[in-house]
Amino acid sequence: MELSVEFFPPKTPEGEARLLQTRERITTALQPAFYSVTFGAGGSTQSGTLQTVEAIHRAGEVVAPHLSCVGSSKELITKLLSQYKALGIKRIVALRGDLPSGMGQYGELQHANQLVEFIRQETGDWFHIEVAAYPETHPQAQSPSKDIAYFAQKIKAGANSAITQYFFNSDAYFRFVDDAYQLGVDVPVVAGIMPITSSTQLLRFSDACGAEIPRWIRLRLLAYGDDSASIKAFGEDVVSTLCEQLIVAGVPGLHFYSLNQAEPVIRIAQNLQLDQASKT
Repeated sequence: MELSVEFFPPKTPEGEARLLQTRERITTALQPAFYSVTFGAGGSTQSGTLQTVEAIHRAGEVVAPHLSCVGSSKELITKLLSQYKALGIKRIVALRGDLPSGMGQYGELQHANQLVEFIRQETGDWFHIEVAAYPETHPQAQSPSKDIAYFAQKIKAGANSAITQYFFNSDAYFRFVDDAYQLGVDVPVVAGIMPITSSTQLLRFSDACGAEIPRWIRLRLLAYGDDSASIKAFGEDVVSTLCEQLIVAGVPGLHFYSLNQAEPVIRIAQNLQLDQASKT
């Protein structure tokens, strides 16, 4: 089973320094299979994504930049693919992306399956392509069945594997994978994992992306109020238990949405005995 970790590009020199420390801590403790780097809405972090990707690659780590349809012309995507290929980068996370406020439409490529097809057309089999999956159904999907059918289209377009949106109900993941495999999907579907460190942050993210927070978790978080230590301890226990259920069931990988923080990811991995210390 593989571990991987997502970062977002820092916007300040201080943020860059903190991310370097975060990455070094995670690399030493966990030796993840790869790091992914997000691509902001409308390409808003385009240069930051490239710089962060280059820094991780220079450090000798495997890195997977995100590419998005939003605000990205075919010309821009071709340029980025060429830059990544020249660096020797072999993984890409291909996403439709969400339209930022004030942007009325997508670019030349409107769907992730089109982006996957375009990457294959331009670069052949050079890149290992990851796509997104939504165990609890994409918030804009017409129905769960249509959402899974669209997911299968992305795989058939040439994706090698998928990473899910985060979730806290393991049954949703298991059902999604079973339904996808019935449609002929035969690639690994890696579970996306969100450590819980702040109730307000988690509630905001979840409301925006459609990830369900079970009522019992939401009520416990709200009951802790501003007690950040209790929130972190509770969150660590909940997410560690979730990961344990997934591992026992044979999940192919865990992908941590780190929010550029090392400790929550490392503590969960240590609870699961997935850190380097437990392997020696």
